[in-house]
Amino acid sequence: MKHIITLTLSPVVDKSTTVDRIVADQKLPCDEPRFEPGGGGINVSRGLKRLNVNSVAIFPSGGLTGQHLQDLLKAEHINQVPVLTEKLTRENFIVVNREVHEEYRFGMPAVELLPKEELEILRVIKNLSPKPKFMVVSGSMPPGSSEDFLAKVARIAQQDGAKLIVDTSGEALKNAVEEGVYLLKPNQAELSKLTDIEVKDKNTAEEAARKIIDKGKCEVVVVSLGAQGAYIASRGYNEHIAAPDIEKRSTVGAGDSMVAGMVYAAEKGLDLRQMVRMGIACGSAATMNAGPELFKRADAERLFAELIKN
Repeated sequence: MKHIITLTLSPVVDKSTTVDRIVADQKLPCDEPRFEPGGGGINVSRGLKRLNVNSVAIFPSGGLTGQHLQDLLKAEHINQVPVLTEKLTRENFIVVNREVHEEYRFGMPAVELLPKEELEILRVIKNLSPKPKFMVVSGSMPPGSSEDFLAKVARIAQQDGAKLIVDTSGEALKNAVEEGVYLLKPNQAELSKLTDIEVKDKNTAEEAARKIIDKGKCEVVVVSLGAQGAYIASRGYNEHIAAPDIEKRSTVGAGDSMVAGMVYAAEKGLDLRQMVRMGIACGSAATMNAGPELFKRADAERLFAELIKN
């Protein structure tokens, strides 16, 4: 089994509930709350677990919320290496309005990491044993984080011979790409910022992805195009894959599920055509569920079987 680690710099506990209707200035009876671990890399680890692939989730963890996050991951049998922090891990809140089938998502600010905590995370990654074959960095960057933090992670990945997969945004992402990554999964807005090309459809996605590939700092670019599916580009392969026709209930965790599907396929040695389809299958399957729940394996496998025919 190839060793996989995920890194989440802005972890969260997702708290969700349902109400009959939302009315201002009234007490609203809620269903029993549901708590789930969240944050990009953590969700990737959870998605991989659903596909019977183990990984190690590395993340900062602070206070009672951080301990709750660890307990939730333990309950799902996720291998974890929490890095203790001074500040409290955040909690997000999701409310589903049953009357009109609307979902309200309240995202709390990401927690700032102290410089010594950044250094400890880098130390943990550098001292991992055995060395990982795949390293996944997914989710938003904390406020005030060092712009070269992901570049340092990229250098560690290169030293360890690990394939680095990145799904984040901002200046830190640019620095990571300049250092070198295996796979990049930007959405349209992120790719536009990276390349100064306005990405609106598959044609502009191809132009922007090709610009990154041609620089030689990234082997594979997979662009999320929402309802239009995804576009994949590498040195010897490029393709647009339409999204499957399904009824969507929630988009929470869809991007992370897509990454999990692609990492799973890469770990199994599948080719790029199969890899991106497995990613789309897992991401699409996640949208079939309400709230922050990730995909069901049976849904993902069914969608993958349909996509691979095309």
